[in-house]
Amino acid sequence: MASSSDVTSSADNTPGNPESGSAQRRGRVRLRRAAVMAVPAAAVAAGLAILTAEGALGVQFAISGMPFVVTADRLDGTGFEQFGSLDNMIENSPNQGDTGGQVLVVTSIVKKGTITNMCQSVDLGGIQLVLTAGGGSTPVSVSNLAIDSDEIKGDAEFNNIEIGGDSSTFTKGGVKGPEGVYGQQADTVVIKNLYQHNYAATAAVFKLPGLHMSFGSEGCPQ
Repeated sequence: MASSSDVTSSADNTPGNPESGSAQRRGRVRLRRAAVMAVPAAAVAAGLAILTAEGALGVQFAISGMPFVVTADRLDGTGFEQFGSLDNMIENSPNQGDTGGQVLVVTSIVKKGTITNMCQSVDLGGIQLVLTAGGGSTPVSVSNLAIDSDEIKGDAEFNNIEIGGDSSTFTKGGVKGPEGVYGQQADTVVIKNLYQHNYAATAAVFKLPGLHMSFGSEGCPQ
């Protein structure tokens, strides 16, 4: 990965140039993301278009840049895929910080699944909006679920997993990811004590038995 000195050496450092500082910051963000992903941005965009066409993503939308947390006692999924991607905010989003309006994420695909005792929370500036469902005898059920996360934790078990494949060749989740992007796929997945820090999620079907939404000072327990 290029260092910051490598990046700034190619920028215009002429005194009196008001654009040089901002250009350097943008350059560092872009090079850092390009190095991590090791795939052209055009390929990622093409992958998102493929996801939309195949029904894993309902629409291609600009993220708010406000992350949300999902926890669950257990996720059981059939048809699992996972690969890297980029989420984009609107131009000049107030939430972009120093990211340049892009967030590096891992996209997880579950073709069909259930989620036991699910909690979802988002920080609205000191007040948490909390959603719970599937805490009774009937779990949350999903199909064609796609979640973009920058952190995932839990105790995972995979059946017939393939690691390191090109995501454009994947078939188990019903989605083909971007060409040249590292990923993994499995017939089934079980994750206990699930924690996700997410930026986007879509599903063809999302059934929430026992749904409850409320505001409070505390988010989902971690």
